[in-house]
Amino acid sequence: MANNLDILHIVAEAGYMVQLVLLLLLFFSLTSWTIILIKYLYMRRAFRQSETFTNIFWESRDLSLAYKEARVLDGSPLARVFSIGYAELKKLRQSSSKSTGEDGNSLIEKFTGIDNVKRALRRAITTETTRMTQMIPFLATAGNTTPFIGLFGTVWGIMESFRGIGQSGTASLAVVAPGISEALVATAAGLAVAIPAVIAFNYFMQRIRVMESELQSFAADFLNIIEIDILPAKGKR
Repeated sequence: MANNLDILHIVAEAGYMVQLVLLLLLFFSLTSWTIILIKYLYMRRAFRQSETFTNIFWESRDLSLAYKEARVLDGSPLARVFSIGYAELKKLRQSSSKSTGEDGNSLIEKFTGIDNVKRALRRAITTETTRMTQMIPFLATAGNTTPFIGLFGTVWGIMESFRGIGQSGTASLAVVAPGISEALVATAAGLAVAIPAVIAFNYFMQRIRVMESELQSFAADFLNIIEIDILPAKGKR
């Protein structure tokens, strides 16, 4: 408790520039921890619901049933990608059922429709990846910047110490200690902000890469199912 009071006393007695540095570091810290909490809850929900949807998708024999479940699991990137792909699939099926052309023309329309589904899935995966990475770059910025902000406070505190030595004409501990204390507090504060931000950034990016890989794999499997379902005559010809 005494140590906490000492640190608060040092901050209260620090110069305006060091206090400004500490205030800036406090902003980075609060923002970083807010982002960490938000993204942790978001990613946990995304992985849990995606696992639930994956089980439903492979156990269901009807894509329409999987689509109904996907509408409920709105926190799952897999479910959202599937919903977009399924919407394009419905358009393709409606177009095929209304087609009155020759078999060759109908087959071309089906291939074109599947290309549309592929593009829709690619766009959906890109959208989900962008959504997952929102706010994450701030953690990298905090991890790279705050040590230097703290270092600036350190340099300023040392400058104040030398100025005190010059004004008093002595290098006693009583003259040097306040500036050095300010410097050490600024350094520690910069590292205290940077370390959690870097750890969280690496953790979230690793989880995002895993989810992106799952999205790519799911899209490939979904397209295989579509091709088997819509182009049954391909292997017979």
